Amino acid sequence: HEGIKAAISKVLSTTWQRCRVHFQRNALAHAGKSGRRVVSAFIATAFAQDTAEAASTQWRAVADQIRPKVPKLATIMDDAEHDVLAYMSFPKEHRAKLHSTNPIERLNGEIKRRTDVVGIFPNDDAIVRLVGALLLEQNDEWAVQRARYMTLETIAPMGDDPVISLPAVAS
Repeated sequence: HEGIKAAISKVLSTTWQRCRVHFQRNALAHAGKSGRRVVSAFIATAFAQDTAEAASTQWRAVADQIRPKVPKLATIMDDAEHDVLAYMSFPKEHRAKLHSTNPIERLNGEIKRRTDVVGIFPNDDAIVRLVGALLLEQNDEWAVQRARYMTLETIAPMGDDPVISLPAVAS
């Protein structure tokens, strides 16, 4: 796991992100049945913050508050802070679309389902064609569903290359 995180950082120059929904499920397993609602509400206060700094500060405050009663959960929170709050480094309008890994998990599931149907591929090019077609299909769906996923207009200000103009590509 740490090797994958290091490779992502080195090769893609990005951070590892952990789905906050999945983290909550894992964390609540350590909270005990009677404390789950309280712990869930405490952790959710970090997600409600407007800035990455405020979210991180709140995250640490929640971990410190939980530490006396559930030290193992506090340690888990300490270890997971940067992974779970990674989406907070993006613009606010993108966060709702990035805090969960469900869209990419659905895409991976669809790729697995479609490749399992084929079974044995004659060569690597056949795999690339099938998976490439699935990725293009998903890209088209995400582009059409403007309210659900990021649009070129909201991504354009994030670009650091002035030569590339995303809105021009879209037209």
